Amino acid sequence: MPARNRRMDELDLALVNALQHDPRASWARLARPLGVDAATLSRRWARLSASGEAWVTSSAGPSQLDYGAFALVEVGCLPGANQRIAAEIATDPCAGSVEHTTGNRDLLLTVSAMSVAAVSEYVLDRLGAIDGVTFTRTHLSHRLHREASRWRLDSLSQDQRRDLERGGGSGSGNEPGPLRPDEAAVVVALSPDGRRSHAALAAELGMSEARVRRAVTGMLASGRAVLRCEAAHWLAGWRVTGMLWLNVPPPRLQSVADRIATMREARMVCSVVGRANLMVNVWVHGMNELAAYQARLVSLFPEIQIVEQSVTLKWVKRVGRLLDDQGRSIGCIPLDPRKTARAALNPPPG
Repeated sequence: MPARNRRMDELDLALVNALQHDPRASWARLARPLGVDAATLSRRWARLSASGEAWVTSSAGPSQLDYGAFALVEVGCLPGANQRIAAEIATDPCAGSVEHTTGNRDLLLTVSAMSVAAVSEYVLDRLGAIDGVTFTRTHLSHRLHREASRWRLDSLSQDQRRDLERGGGSGSGNEPGPLRPDEAAVVVALSPDGRRSHAALAAELGMSEARVRRAVTGMLASGRAVLRCEAAHWLAGWRVTGMLWLNVPPPRLQSVADRIATMREARMVCSVVGRANLMVNVWVHGMNELAAYQARLVSLFPEIQIVEQSVTLKWVKRVGRLLDDQGRSIGCIPLDPRKTARAALNPPPG
């Protein structure tokens, strides 16, 4: 089978699933639960990462929403301009994800910034200045009920998951406080490869290896930063991704959102300001599953209204990774919420 059309096999998917549980686990630690020797796992991961079929990346944790801003931004484009505009926006470090979608927009972005004012500056000064952009609509999030690093493939048995959860994982604590500048620098440096050694990070950042080790251990254990193992969704069998825009009565918003966040199909769940006050990013295997999921939601929560639904036609960028049409990684623009101003996005030459 040509490499371009190769489907990920059972060991590929099991390895990705295992690294979702513990992204920096040693191959020796993963050997027993996966039933494969460490050398084979190392070779398999080298192939997957070299082909762009799987990767480990980093980002600030959900707790950092209290110290910055996260928004979903709809973008309209002139006919024939959306690919050019998407490619241009994808180079922005604060634009974590860029999707071509169906529905009442051409593009859907996720934007991280240091403040609401910085989101405004990015939308007005950066997006508004791009030739061919016809409109923007911004949806500010005030709570992430589930962020995508907690989403898992379903390729491991219960016994394998239990084995991985003993003495491993990147932590899910809730230590208060924003990332320190040195920690933020480590998060950015981990974006291209979340499995980089402490020595390699120290050499790049000009820090001691001990300082880097403390930063990585502390921010991951506290949940102030997260690592995630991603895979080319199309090759992994997740053929349909999209967004549901829900209206939930405000007194029920938190309880409904928290319940939806436990559902298998929900990859990201966030409360936003607006008539559609809950947005759910959904990953399923086919369009029939998407329809079934919507029917189940309405049955479980009769009080909600599905304001709109959209399907992703193409992921241009996801959490800092530039993707091809099957979801393979073809480049990395590390997510950096500090870089929203036009001066930071377009520095002067020299």
